[in-house]
Amino acid sequence: MMKSIIKQATLIFVLTTLLYACKEDEYYTDGGRAEAVFDGTIMDYLDSKPPEFDTIAQIVRLAGLEDKFTNDEFTFFAPRDEDIKHLIGSFTAGGLNAQLYALGLDTIKVLSDVDPVIWNFYLHRHIFNGKNKLADYPQVDYDLMNVYGGQYYQSQGDAVCNIGVVFNDAKSSDGKSVLRYMGYRQLHISYISDLSNPDVFGRVAIASSDIQPSNGVVHVLDYTVAQFGHSNSHVMADIIQSKR
Repeated sequence: MMKSIIKQATLIFVLTTLLYACKEDEYYTDGGRAEAVFDGTIMDYLDSKPPEFDTIAQIVRLAGLEDKFTNDEFTFFAPRDEDIKHLIGSFTAGGLNAQLYALGLDTIKVLSDVDPVIWNFYLHRHIFNGKNKLADYPQVDYDLMNVYGGQYYQSQGDAVCNIGVVFNDAKSSDGKSVLRYMGYRQLHISYISDLSNPDVFGRVAIASSDIQPSNGVVHVLDYTVAQFGHSNSHVMADIIQSKR
């Protein structure tokens, strides 16, 4: 009888452990669970998520890149609609429109008010050759860059970025035990604005990684810190110049 009870208890423990492990391995985003494999193109994926990418999808089309996002193969570090809203702003709340208004220039009322060449240029800063998932990037430790320094990549635009995976620590529930680099892993991208000073960069975490449409991989940027084109100041300067 005792052996039977022990066997049953052991079985329950193993099943519980497996179920927990499966739950931990499920694919999650900051907004809930998502499927890693998407049945459609990168363009289809953007169109399928209007709350997050309706504006980005419009910009892709205005930039004349719909065919590229449908047929070409690449990795897209995707900004979200909130990043465009923050970029444009308003004449009372800051951003591009506040600067345009102060300069006596036409403000941006619709996305087509921006020269499509500008949209095209800065979208290419988010596009990288090949299909690269989280597992294809090296480790980065921002406190130990001389050992785990990530890797530099050039976008299809003019952007040079350091891309790497942060291996977080695993901690016990009481916080007393720490396993170095054994926790969850999160992809990061850092734009290098001045190549003569590569130690200065804007670091952005990936909110959802490894989304796999048929023609590439999408990594969704954390909109709370990301900027369209990796630099609002660059985009705004070009738009203001185009309005003069």
